[in-house]
Amino acid sequence: MTAELHSRRSVLTTGAAVAGAAAGTLALAACGGGSGGSAQPPKPGGKVIALADVPVGQAKSAKTPDGQDVIVAQPAAGTVACFSAVCTHQGCTVNAPEDGELNCPCHGSVFDALTGAVKKGPANAPLPKITVKVENGQVTTA
Repeated sequence: MTAELHSRRSVLTTGAAVAGAAAGTLALAACGGGSGGSAQPPKPGGKVIALADVPVGQAKSAKTPDGQDVIVAQPAAGTVACFSAVCTHQGCTVNAPEDGELNCPCHGSVFDALTGAVKKGPANAPLPKITVKVENGQVTTA
């Protein structure tokens, strides 16, 4: 009887440990995404946003034609900057620009909404730049 009881405890304990490890692995995978912020460059020539929709001195969230989340900024009239909205820390998408900042909801990194530069970690690299141009009042991928 003792051997059987010990055997059941061993099985239950081992099973619980394996289940806990699997749950932890899933949680880490969901959090990180494994991309480390490495976004693919969008295809050239696609409309991202109308320049008139991005006020001077501000930034807006947008999507490239192939569905990538980006931030488009107009730091000065007619000057446009665009960068990936994927946090360089662990690949989460940053929130929409607010008060000149982009906040990562996963781990608290903060980026400058006009430049993509890191203002507060844990991210230690800026948001990747995306080359864009203005054609007929539209911000398009270059």
